[in-house]
Amino acid sequence: MPVQQGNIVTKDMLDALEIGMTKAQVRFLLGTPLLTDMFHSDRWDYTYTMKRGHKPMEKKPLTLFFQDDALVRVQGFVPPDPDQGIPGEDQPQVVVKVPDYEERRGIIERTLGVVGLEPED
Repeated sequence: MPVQQGNIVTKDMLDALEIGMTKAQVRFLLGTPLLTDMFHSDRWDYTYTMKRGHKPMEKKPLTLFFQDDALVRVQGFVPPDPDQGIPGEDQPQVVVKVPDYEERRGIIERTLGVVGLEPED
């Protein structure tokens, strides 16, 4: 089962990003960054990870750099768009049918029943 974590940044969100935007505008557009560093407040890291089964974890960082509260540089990868599904997943959804609950008595309850000391419900 694929496991996605981190900031999901769509292509539309990245296309709306413009050099010169303020930190507040970027936060409104992309959300709060996953990683912020108090020593480097002009760098925001939006990290996205995807783990598929036993395959190695994919990590796609997106780093934004600010100067005087204005966006000056964008570096990194764009995470996949969640509305377009998971890339590389061409397999159909598998539906697992779970049988109805069947109450089973444990070994202690069965033993007590054999000797005539059945527990109360």
